[in-house]
Amino acid sequence: MKTKVLFLLSFLAISLISFHWNQETLIQGTVMDQSTNEKLIGVNVVIQGTKEGTITDFDGNFQLRTSRSFPLTLEFSYTGYETKTAKIKKATNDLKVYLDAGQILEEVVVTGRSRKLRLFKKNRAISTYDSAPAVESQPSISAIRTYEPEPNYNTEDYSTIQENRFLEVSKEPLSTFSIDVDAASYANMRRFITNGQKPPIDAVRIEEMVNYFDYDYAQPVGEHPFEVFTEIGECPWNSDHRLVHVGMQGKKVATEDLPPSNLVFLIDVSGSMRAYNKLPLLQSSFKLLADQLREEDRVAIVVYAGAAGTVLPSTSGANKQKIKAAINNLKAGGSTAGAAGINLAYQIAKENFVAGGNNRVILATDGDFNVGTSSDAELVRLIEEKRESDIFLTVMGFGTGNYKDNKMQQLANKGNGNHAYIDNISEARKVLVNEFGGTLFTIAKDVKLQLEFNPSKVKGYRLIGYENRMLKNEDFNDDKKDAGELGAGHTVTAIYEIIPVGVKSSFLGDVDKLKYQKSKKLSAAAKTNELLTIKLRYKKPDGDKSQLLERPIIDHNLDLEQTSDNFRWSAAVAEFGMLLRNSEFKQEATYDKTIKLAEGAKGLDKNGYRAELIRMMNDVRAMDDTQLGMKE
Repeated sequence: MKTKVLFLLSFLAISLISFHWNQETLIQGTVMDQSTNEKLIGVNVVIQGTKEGTITDFDGNFQLRTSRSFPLTLEFSYTGYETKTAKIKKATNDLKVYLDAGQILEEVVVTGRSRKLRLFKKNRAISTYDSAPAVESQPSISAIRTYEPEPNYNTEDYSTIQENRFLEVSKEPLSTFSIDVDAASYANMRRFITNGQKPPIDAVRIEEMVNYFDYDYAQPVGEHPFEVFTEIGECPWNSDHRLVHVGMQGKKVATEDLPPSNLVFLIDVSGSMRAYNKLPLLQSSFKLLADQLREEDRVAIVVYAGAAGTVLPSTSGANKQKIKAAINNLKAGGSTAGAAGINLAYQIAKENFVAGGNNRVILATDGDFNVGTSSDAELVRLIEEKRESDIFLTVMGFGTGNYKDNKMQQLANKGNGNHAYIDNISEARKVLVNEFGGTLFTIAKDVKLQLEFNPSKVKGYRLIGYENRMLKNEDFNDDKKDAGELGAGHTVTAIYEIIPVGVKSSFLGDVDKLKYQKSKKLSAAAKTNELLTIKLRYKKPDGDKSQLLERPIIDHNLDLEQTSDNFRWSAAVAEFGMLLRNSEFKQEATYDKTIKLAEGAKGLDKNGYRAELIRMMNDVRAMDDTQLGMKE
């Protein structure tokens, strides 16, 4: 009996200890500025020595749940403020923490061999003095927190692009790909050219350059939310070849007729976002977006640095001042726990899900994830998992130096979303104001195209661009395979360069006749005047079953001067892209020919985007001339 009693007592003791270890306790508090009592948004709150943490919300409040035993130490860090720690002996709901801005070295003016240093405290100058290296003793100043300039290391990442090659129709008659409405590559390319540099070859995605521009396609009138257009004409860089121009026009929807939005802004406020062209530009951009919201739209704001937290709960678009105030008060500092932010953002989007509405996470970052789940494969799997919740993803890139283009491309592609690069406020206005519906409202998802070329008309073909959007031919009929999304009012353009039958080409290799296979004879259908047949599949935004469109394309070949502005402009952009990439397929392309072709196809150009590209073409031509002169 005694043994049984001892056993029961031991069991109860162990159970109580286990219960104590597993029980979560809640720590709540508020973080404020020591001198002004202003509540601070986005302060990192972390249990010292761990990765457990959170961020203060719009009212400076935080909630941190932990199963760790007390006492424990909390660490509070915020850009421009001295880091502070607080030892917590038990759960509390009224912790008050005050951070001191301290003295910050704000300005350095170089004057000859000396430097003029101005010290600020709470944005008020407190002293100015000159310094000269090892000449005079310096004034003794204590508790100065300095910001050293970041090392000039360029760690930008771009995925390698292996250009699509010419394929022989007799061996590979089908070409299958997913649409791409992204235009990030164009804006990024512009950033380089504006700075007097050519972009890295792998930063040039020709399909994104072509799709940066609107085209004059007619609005759809049938049951489908888009219309498909084709045009066939002479290839500008090889008159023996032809181009097949394929265009899609998404149905335009007036802003007042768009379904209600449930948006979550997921904003990177880590230390890498401090630069002027990152968080400050991001804040200006998102305030433009806030102005587009209606009363029925809702927005929450999640931020992440060393940890992730909600700084604004889901709020009606009618309350623009509150939304903008939350954006204004964001500060950058700390490491980058991107995966934690993604999880929290999707959780909030799911909690506020609007059936039949536009449910979307908008991730704004330089793409530099370095805490927790950070590898490309892990992040892609995370986004693929979240995709099943019918919540779409928009990825907006900012900044230079450590921009992770490859990572952001993959996240957008796998998250039923789109990808934009914001290099200036004008681009933000284009993406978030002028193209508001196309950027944020999906009218068709998993859009795939498959072209079958007629071997009696076409000897070989090459899809220009779309290298990271190619699909296996069998993927076309597989509704489980992810593809691209089309937004309201968006246009999509693709260009094939084709080698007609009877034209010799070094791009198509010579293979000996097969010994065991019979040579294929042309079918009766192949002897028609059809150049190709185009098939398209798409799903409704909330659907799982695809719909099929199919139509033959008749061989109507036009001389270049007879083609439309749409045809010639897209060809000029593609030609420029090939020159930037120094493509092995550029053939007779030159900057002079490209500029002339673009100038003749500029059209109305009411926003000046086409004129801007022509200026950039001239700038790159000048760079080439300069480099040629240096070599000589």
